[in-house]
Amino acid sequence: MLRSLLSSLGLAAAMLLAGCTLAPIAPPLAPTQQQGAASTRADFNAVVARMRPVATQVCRERNPRLDCNFTVVLDDRPGQPPNAFHTRDAEGRPIIAFTETLIRELRSHDEIALIFGHEAAHHIADHLPRMQREAQTGALLGGLAAALVGADQETTRQIMSVTSTVGARRYAKPFELEADRIGALIAARGGYDPLRGAEIFRRIPDPGNQFLGTHPPNAERLREIERAVAAMAAGQPV
Repeated sequence: MLRSLLSSLGLAAAMLLAGCTLAPIAPPLAPTQQQGAASTRADFNAVVARMRPVATQVCRERNPRLDCNFTVVLDDRPGQPPNAFHTRDAEGRPIIAFTETLIRELRSHDEIALIFGHEAAHHIADHLPRMQREAQTGALLGGLAAALVGADQETTRQIMSVTSTVGARRYAKPFELEADRIGALIAARGGYDPLRGAEIFRRIPDPGNQFLGTHPPNAERLREIERAVAAMAAGQPV
């Protein structure tokens, strides 16, 4: 029973962790209230064309065992929330996805570049399989604990689901900050300004410092990007 539950929860964990999502952006302002021009598909395509080879090069430098040929997709389905995420296909090839609702709300090429770099960084740092392993370990420990107390199958499933989530989210915030840091490097090497890109964190709702939350507070992310930029200026590793 434990093995079959681990298998099903492993699949659920893979689906849960298929991508790192950006914290939701508030609804766009009315045209007369907008403080900057929204991005268009042309802006997005221009940044992607410039950033993709840079991300590939950083990937090969930092983690050459990975497939570093990024595929970038734009989700233009109506009703999708503003979002960006990364995942991998069955062969381990990296995919970065943006929803069109997100790119319409970004106000500069620098913001597009920073988010692109952030999602590429999750692949480069191998975050997805690392989080999946933590989820599986959490589920296994929960299953063993349930077995020790003689829990029935449904209770065992619930315990494993909770411990799987705890295991996966244990490193979620540190991984986000690492992706911010490497993402700033990728954006800078692409010729964009990470500090201007980080202006997005002054607009999106702050997730705060929630227990088992998936994203750090916005102020912490801004500081991480500022530290990365300062390290690059000083010729130090990022």
